[in-house]
Amino acid sequence: MTHFVARVVRIKKMENSTEVVSFVLSAYGNIGNLKYLYFIVILLWYILICATNSILIVVIYKDRRLHEPMYLLLCNLFINEIYISTSLYPLLLSQMFSDTHEVTLPWCFLQIFCFYVFGCAQFCSLTAMAYDRYVCICYPLQYNVLMSNGRVGKIILFVWIYSFISYIVCISFVIPLTLCGNVIDKVFCDQQSVNQLACSVSPLTSISDLSFGFMSLIIPFSLISVSYTKILWVCLFVSKGSKQKVIATCTPQIVSLANIFVGVAFLFLGSRLDIRYIPDKMRIILSIYIHILQPMITPFMYGLYLPKIRQSCKRLLFDKK
Repeated sequence: MTHFVARVVRIKKMENSTEVVSFVLSAYGNIGNLKYLYFIVILLWYILICATNSILIVVIYKDRRLHEPMYLLLCNLFINEIYISTSLYPLLLSQMFSDTHEVTLPWCFLQIFCFYVFGCAQFCSLTAMAYDRYVCICYPLQYNVLMSNGRVGKIILFVWIYSFISYIVCISFVIPLTLCGNVIDKVFCDQQSVNQLACSVSPLTSISDLSFGFMSLIIPFSLISVSYTKILWVCLFVSKGSKQKVIATCTPQIVSLANIFVGVAFLFLGSRLDIRYIPDKMRIILSIYIHILQPMITPFMYGLYLPKIRQSCKRLLFDKK
């Protein structure tokens, strides 16, 4: 492995300083002929992710009965799942047939930027959906006024602007870092790994990381918790039939949130703790767990679980009229 890394490192010497021009993703190692199998599996999974989410986007777009706040927010979530997957899978596919597993700095930072912005947008989208359910259940008479399609459009726009601004400040402290190495022990580019390669990390960089974590995780999670706490409180005073409707509506969001937090926990533990005792393949799977399951959980939970979307899918795919 030492000879492999030494052979692929490209470092340009300029005026007694060391400028790293590319990163080496060392977690790929030497996979031999398995690269063909991995390539086919990853490609088929990526196509399936894009196809399922795209079908639901088209269904919501074409069926005017789904032009409601909840489904518009869902459409935004499906689009984001495609964006997140596109941030990872093309790189994985390209690295299958690479001997050096190198990624240039611009592409690496672009992937990091996409991961964090789209990840923040996902949390914020789920926050908006939790608020939508809160208004629908707790204030049903005012729902059409408080959650009109025009207002939902503004909420979606705010989600993307908020996510972009939240991370642009954070990455502005990472790009200027002077790097003392270029080997990332993962199959994708990760900001924490880049920080660990820095010769020194300023307090502002650490503060910006904490600030982004607060804005992208703590604030959305707090708002989601408040929304569902109030929903549960209202459920204590409604009939059994109403409770079942609430549970049916909120279950997909709760499942999505639970899976996302499991994935985030894996990412956090993998970046912060020494997990070298875990087998390499298991460590790789845990690091991309959220990117493997979440883009498929979202369309299947909402597409198969919610009756209106399920019926619209049947009409679009099987109705010959």
